[in-house]
Amino acid sequence: MLSYKYTARNPKTGEKTKAFVQADNIQNAAKLIRAQGLSPTNIEVQDDSSTGLLKYVNRVRTKDRILFTRQLATLINAGLPLIQSLRSVMSQTTSKPLKVICGRIIADIEEGSTLSAAVGRFPNVFNEIFISLVAAGEVSGTLDKSLERVADQQEKDADIISKVRGAMIYPAVVLGVMFVVMGFMITTVLPQVGLLYEGIKGAQLPFVTVMLLAVSDFVIKFWWLLLLLAIAGGIFGSRWIQTLGGRRFLDKAKMRLWPFGPLFMKMYMARFARTAATLVASGVPLLQVMEITARSVNNVHIADSLKRASQQVKGGKALSDSLSNDPNFLELVPNMIRIGEQSGSLEAMLDKVASYYEKEVDNQIKTISTIIEPVMMIVLGIVAMIIVAAVLLPIYSLANKGFGS
Repeated sequence: MLSYKYTARNPKTGEKTKAFVQADNIQNAAKLIRAQGLSPTNIEVQDDSSTGLLKYVNRVRTKDRILFTRQLATLINAGLPLIQSLRSVMSQTTSKPLKVICGRIIADIEEGSTLSAAVGRFPNVFNEIFISLVAAGEVSGTLDKSLERVADQQEKDADIISKVRGAMIYPAVVLGVMFVVMGFMITTVLPQVGLLYEGIKGAQLPFVTVMLLAVSDFVIKFWWLLLLLAIAGGIFGSRWIQTLGGRRFLDKAKMRLWPFGPLFMKMYMARFARTAATLVASGVPLLQVMEITARSVNNVHIADSLKRASQQVKGGKALSDSLSNDPNFLELVPNMIRIGEQSGSLEAMLDKVASYYEKEVDNQIKTISTIIEPVMMIVLGIVAMIIVAAVLLPIYSLANKGFGS
């Protein structure tokens, strides 16, 4: 079966529509289009290879996906049929990749597929949480509510990630500038100081200058080697991080290293609680909730803890007891879950945990900003003092010798 991209006109309203349809041949594609009450004006076979549709799936931005979800929920809530709602969203989106994907989703639904199955063909765009919530909404007849929960969850998650990235930008920029300045001083200024001393008999350079001149000489002569080592290290590091051992090391470092360890721990707790609350509110079974959150929390150690807890829950143990005393979970989480289990309000307690840790992430970012600025200033001051000493001490020495003579 082939995929056809078509342009059609609605004879009643004159409105033009662009979408996709799947059929064995172009004649059957035209029949399917006419069956929708549309008059096709152009039908083209759509390339489905890696140079066609699949090249788009990794180019859908988070904000476009959130807007798509929010608009679709609003239109379905207003009583519009699913296909019409999808067409409306597709016509309004400014994202070309999302337009293409919307067209394929519409084509699949027109052939009898469910929305959850149609979006499930694009796991790089619509994650497992999205698919599970849509499936739960279809079964319960509350698709619009499920889509609203998905949009809320995506917005919260994107907001937290944005704040964490923002907290890491400042030290990264400062370190980058520091390395650029150091590189300029070592490769340009210090060699001139060395040349100045070469013509003076018996002149002795200070130790700090000698040390930095040795570094400067090595960098100038073997810059190509350093570049190759940096490239090789980057390639090896990126591949190693993709392995299970690399992921475990990196995820453990995120959770433990100061000052970002507490920030990442609170971010993981907020993500777990928000995702679990959204899934529970949509009627997803608890064991499936734990399986999905284990894959979505994006930390192998917390995922392992959730998998162990899932096995204990299968054996009849309460979720709160399964997570108690786990070093990968902050103490408040199982305590609040226990209250929710006892009062029958697990969704509400998880939502409160998520809101609490989202606020804690904000506070932690402010704390890191307060701490990191003086620390970076001290580091910059020490580096500047060493470089200035390496440059000025020889000059002062020469001036004193000239003055003494």
